Amino acid sequence: MRRIAFALLVLAAACTSEPKAPPAVLPEVTLPDLSRTEKSVQEQIGASYQSLTSKANDAEAYGALGNLLLAAEYFDAAEPCYLHAQALAPDDPRWPYYLGHVYMSRAMPDKAIPSFERALQLRPGDVPALVWLGNLHLDQGQPDLAEPLYEQALSRQPGLVAALFGLGRAALAKRDYTRAVDRLEQALSADPRASIVHYPLALAYRGLGDTATAESHLRQRGSVEVGPPDPLMVALRDVLHSAAAEEERGERALNGGDFPTAVSHFRTAVELAPDNPSPRHKLGTALSLAGDTRGALEQFQETVRRSPGFAQAHYSLGVLLAQSGRLQEAVEHLSTAVRLDPEFAQAKYGYALALAQMKRYEEARTQLAEGAALFPARREFADALARLKEGRSQK
Repeated sequence: MRRIAFALLVLAAACTSEPKAPPAVLPEVTLPDLSRTEKSVQEQIGASYQSLTSKANDAEAYGALGNLLLAAEYFDAAEPCYLHAQALAPDDPRWPYYLGHVYMSRAMPDKAIPSFERALQLRPGDVPALVWLGNLHLDQGQPDLAEPLYEQALSRQPGLVAALFGLGRAALAKRDYTRAVDRLEQALSADPRASIVHYPLALAYRGLGDTATAESHLRQRGSVEVGPPDPLMVALRDVLHSAAAEEERGERALNGGDFPTAVSHFRTAVELAPDNPSPRHKLGTALSLAGDTRGALEQFQETVRRSPGFAQAHYSLGVLLAQSGRLQEAVEHLSTAVRLDPEFAQAKYGYALALAQMKRYEEARTQLAEGAALFPARREFADALARLKEGRSQK
């Protein structure tokens, strides 16, 4: 009887204690207004959403839709997809990682930080997550929290520009100017194209009292970002079937010297967006580099026909025409490129050379002199002007 009475007391206590809070209700997954995106992307997202309705408990289905929405920059709509995927597969590091990028894109560091922390719990030492989390802490004015994250990333990938840049910025925030200069110079040496490094480097040199070097870096400051190698985000960029995505894939192939692959991607981009001059112009460039001069000429001519105000196409067409000896046509297109974009240094230089080839020396001299004045850092204008003057004086 005592045992039964004790059991009844325990049961009664359990019944009278406060009930546990119900699990958080996840937001509903809905599609945003897709009217601003390409038809092919609308169809992709629509098909993924329809697939989701028959796979309501499938984390991969939620994640796949989230990936498409994030890649298409529908950040608000991507969030609930990843929340559902994370709830269904709590041990998969992809979903908190992508959530971190969603929240970063929405300027929500209070949510991005725990998301990347969760991704690191599931995949310790993940270099991209370490760098992004470090960046978030640094942007929140927490260099002491950012530094060990960058150091860990650097230990895993020695010479990582994004980590060196982060360490330099963290040192700058702590007014350790000597260390800031050291780390930022290393970053710039590893990737001279990372023009964003020049500005904090100028501040660090100014902090050391070296105003001359500081001014030099200020003049070189730019906006070319540095980020970590990021396989998950690269995979995300490849999910969309759109002109923009194909153009980006073509650019990656072009920069890697894989011209046939670049041509293939640019052709697909042109098929998806025939009136967009950018992918068609890049298709012409890739064909030219692949040795198909005739094909390149056709693409440049078609770009000019469809988009007569696109200066780059006039320039590229002018260069090919000049190379084939059609100088009068070349001059017309090169002069048009200069008129459309007076700060297009390559076009001005090409225009001047074409004029010189036609023995229109005074006009060539005028263009070179203007170019030397407009672009003092471009030595080719002054050098060509000197050669032109020397050639004329010998006659």
